[in-house]
Amino acid sequence: MRSGQRLGHLLGPRPGRQFGWLWGAYGTSALGTWLAFGAFPLIAIRVLHAGPAEVAALSSVGAAVGAAVAVPLGPWVECRPKRPVLIAMDLVRFAALLTIPTAFALGVLTFLQLLLVSVVVAAADITFRAASGAYLKTLLPAEELLVANARFESTAWTTTIIGPPLGGAAIGLLGPVATVVADAVSYLLSALGIRAMGGHEPWPERREATRIRAGDLFDGWRYILADAALRPLFFNTALFNGLVMAVQPLLAVLMLGRLGFAPWQYGLAFAAPSIGGLLGSRLARPLVTRFGQREVLVVVGALRALWPVGLVFLGPGTGGLLLVLGVEFGLIFCCGVFNPVYATYRLERTATDRAARTLSAWAVTTRSSTALLTAVWGVLGGLLGSRTAVGLAGVLLLATPLLLPRRAAAHRSEPEPEPEPEPEPEPAPSRA
Repeated sequence: MRSGQRLGHLLGPRPGRQFGWLWGAYGTSALGTWLAFGAFPLIAIRVLHAGPAEVAALSSVGAAVGAAVAVPLGPWVECRPKRPVLIAMDLVRFAALLTIPTAFALGVLTFLQLLLVSVVVAAADITFRAASGAYLKTLLPAEELLVANARFESTAWTTTIIGPPLGGAAIGLLGPVATVVADAVSYLLSALGIRAMGGHEPWPERREATRIRAGDLFDGWRYILADAALRPLFFNTALFNGLVMAVQPLLAVLMLGRLGFAPWQYGLAFAAPSIGGLLGSRLARPLVTRFGQREVLVVVGALRALWPVGLVFLGPGTGGLLLVLGVEFGLIFCCGVFNPVYATYRLERTATDRAARTLSAWAVTTRSSTALLTAVWGVLGGLLGSRTAVGLAGVLLLATPLLLPRRAAAHRSEPEPEPEPEPEPEPAPSRA
């Protein structure tokens, strides 16, 4: 009985049936994504015989162009019910991915098609995330947002643990195209799950016209930069995520090349520590309850920046493998705590009628900065060497805690509806 109470304390209250469907849809699509992890580069290399520059373009150019395409979709999402948008983005990703096995079966698959599909999927993914965050803010009361975000985070790390090994086995047996089919089907199942949520979602009450104006495209960034708490957090997450992701290709070159790690050791070094993310997400709510939201955000946000610099000491053999496992476990554990707290804090500080545009601008910036920093660190790796470039990223990450919101900023209130005009007083009756 006591163990059940402790588990309930960790998981928090149940957000309800509708959230259950949304959570299940998220888990299904996340598993499909990780099953197909690395499928596009493998198809480009094995099927289309693409070179290194083309393979790099799939991840960098595809993500950057997809982010640019998603810019006008943020204001578009804002003035529409969010659940139909979620379903539409799932169906767009399903249809786009399904063109790859179809073209492969017909013998007409090209690299240009792979690149276009990566752009469409990236844009739809950003739009889906913006709409889902805005929808979650209206679906649940404020006190349940951290519980919901922690469950999303734990699901993300769980699928990270089980997805790539299953996907690797499927690729070995059936080829990389088969995992793309699985990814496409996961989006179809996600759309069906969101459709099954039921309930009525009214159209947002917007004073603006539904036609998108040029100024609306940058409204999300204006809203973020005008907020004393969101602004530093925005720069912190964009820089932190970009630097962490930028060194991943260099680590692959270093570990699989110069240091002589086997592919299974490289996979183990980055898959096993994902358990830390699962544990961290479970502790997010109890830590916030015990110490406070802003305190956890600042302390854990600083702790997560301490780990990556340790990778500069990476060496061969068992010792090197244990070093990577330890660094990645510590980093991912801190991220597992930080991410749901930061996602909740961001939602709480964002007005409901600005949530989609703000989240879209945030995601576009994160994707773009990651693509840019990955390209820059690729050049630095060639000029300075992989180890030096990894160490430089680690040193810069040590400065990212300076961008965390250290002071409690005044909370932005939701916009109040305009008061109805008072009726004009009736004229006094004439005494004539």
